[in-house]
Amino acid sequence: MPNAAGDIDVEALNDRLAREHPIDDYYDRAPLPIRLIERERLAIIRDMLGDCAGLELAEIGSGGGHVLRMFPRARITAIDVSDVFLDTARKNLAGYDARFIKGEVDRLDLPAASFDRVICTEVLEHTVDPSAVLAAIARLLRPSGVAAITVPNDPLIARLKGLVRRTPVGYLLRDRVQWGGDVYHLHQWTPDEFGRLLARHFRVTERRAAPHGALPIRACFRCVPL
Repeated sequence: MPNAAGDIDVEALNDRLAREHPIDDYYDRAPLPIRLIERERLAIIRDMLGDCAGLELAEIGSGGGHVLRMFPRARITAIDVSDVFLDTARKNLAGYDARFIKGEVDRLDLPAASFDRVICTEVLEHTVDPSAVLAAIARLLRPSGVAAITVPNDPLIARLKGLVRRTPVGYLLRDRVQWGGDVYHLHQWTPDEFGRLLARHFRVTERRAAPHGALPIRACFRCVPL
């Protein structure tokens, strides 16, 4: 469900998201089911990318650096449009071989074929033009490179949240049912819909779901250049 508005202030939107939903809290203090889902998402990303020791690894929409922390031996580039997120990433990646770049990846003048591995996880739903971001990732990836790309299965999540709200647990959680800032999503896809979008830019070599295939809350794709 794309949002056609092209005049969105993406930086301001993401700064607001970062302030209203601190990313450290999300990973460390979200309700237990959410933390378990996200741990599985991170494990899938790690498996899809493999050993990144000595490789050039970029994360598009790096947030607070929690994903990049899994790759301490890589040469890391954290890219985000929000200073708030990047400040958190600098703290969480202290001691890593890391550089930090502010901006929208499709508007940055980065050299083509710069990275062996690229991560873009739970980000594209927040962008104005997801296809342009995917095209930029494809351009930045080396011919032998691998990208791990994930999105939330928002149609399923919305149905599950509707069920939870009608239970005593939902009454107790109230606004915490929205934990994570999904009200900021500009797009939503089913896994199949997103797979078709990916196919315009990559060859998908693996598709998995977190926490598992029977409950695909997060759709995870291993992608290589066409």
